[in-house]
Amino acid sequence: MDELGARAAALAARHPRHARLRRVGTSRAGTPLLLLSVGHGSRHALVVAGPHANEPVGGATVLRLAERALADPRLTEGADATWNLLLCADPDGLRRNEGWLSGPYTLDRYARNFFRPGFLEQPEWLPDGPDHAALPETRTLLALQDELRPFLQCSLHGVDVGGGFVEVTHDLPGLAQRIAHTAARLGVPRELGAYDTLYWPGLGPAVYRIPPPRLGDLTAAITEAAVDSTWCHPQRYGTVTAVVEAPMWGVAAVSDGSPPADRDGVLRAVSRSLRDDTRRLRRVLARVRPHLATDPDAAHLLAPVDDYLLVCPRLADAWDPDTDDGTGRSLPPMSNAHLVALRLAGRRLSLRTAGLLHQLVTRTGGDPAGVLPEVERLVDEGCADYRDGCAARWIPVARQVEYQTRVVLAAFELAGRRPTAGSRSGEPGWGPGAAVPMHRE
Repeated sequence: MDELGARAAALAARHPRHARLRRVGTSRAGTPLLLLSVGHGSRHALVVAGPHANEPVGGATVLRLAERALADPRLTEGADATWNLLLCADPDGLRRNEGWLSGPYTLDRYARNFFRPGFLEQPEWLPDGPDHAALPETRTLLALQDELRPFLQCSLHGVDVGGGFVEVTHDLPGLAQRIAHTAARLGVPRELGAYDTLYWPGLGPAVYRIPPPRLGDLTAAITEAAVDSTWCHPQRYGTVTAVVEAPMWGVAAVSDGSPPADRDGVLRAVSRSLRDDTRRLRRVLARVRPHLATDPDAAHLLAPVDDYLLVCPRLADAWDPDTDDGTGRSLPPMSNAHLVALRLAGRRLSLRTAGLLHQLVTRTGGDPAGVLPEVERLVDEGCADYRDGCAARWIPVARQVEYQTRVVLAAFELAGRRPTAGSRSGEPGWGPGAAVPMHRE
């Protein structure tokens, strides 16, 4: 996190006429929330990195975008545009992932050092609406949206295991073709049946339409983005939001759009595996929880554990063709890509929970509950299933960054062709001729 801020400051110092770095807010732990702006155009693009703590690639992507915008005036003066790049929306959560961020990049190291806060502590969500946003990171993001009124907002996410895809609030004709070309050039699989867009309309291969927010069960919202979010908040300004997902470990099978030979058999197996893992994880948690009463920091790890163990049985029921989950909603038509995505998602939830429990156990300085061998088995089994069962392969960071950068630039070009309600900067005196070296703050 510190390196990210230092690199942005150095870039702004090298280009004082065209780039500015300013503090736009403060995290819950007191970390500055920094915005790097490039250009002086009247039309604003807002790019948000690090909205999820375990998805760090966006930080490198915003620096790459800044370099591209500084090197190519067609992205600034030529488009009458300013690039506003939020370096990290959840810096406190990102710091909790530092155990794996320095490498080596292995599934085992990632799982045992993984952190992602509970649902209510994720800055992009608005479970009680924008007027009741509780997190300072969320309020900062909302204030930026209201200040800039961007014609485009890109939220930079990372799929830990799977493929690349994009979720958009508005159709951008031609985006699917751009993604296909970029993915093929960089060897990044496209996720043609992403699990969290299972019930969303498709706008082309690996492009999905974000539905309007609605009130709903919180456990459904955790997996389906059913509640209001900062993705939808700036639509009042005509903003197009694109959520850009780039995989860390790629799985080629997520691109298999062919019809499955035995859909129901695969669904039964995925649901059974998720239920079995959930039962094992709950037994571990029941034994560990009494030993955490005196650890004030354990709540940060327990919150996502409780979220995952709450939603896992519901998902197993929703995916099981022999079970009525009570929603009255049937599964949509499914390809092999969908089935692989559900397998990856079920494994993701159980492996994340096992990784968080591993940290809860080891932070006690021993194993008072006697559960560490079982937790180790759960982590090892999950990593082996990804590595050997799903053929997950690491995608070098430079390729992840280049993929995400090219998708953002494609969305920038296509969204720039749409009429907007007008974007602006909240900084007094801004205009084509203004240049304020705000990185000196």
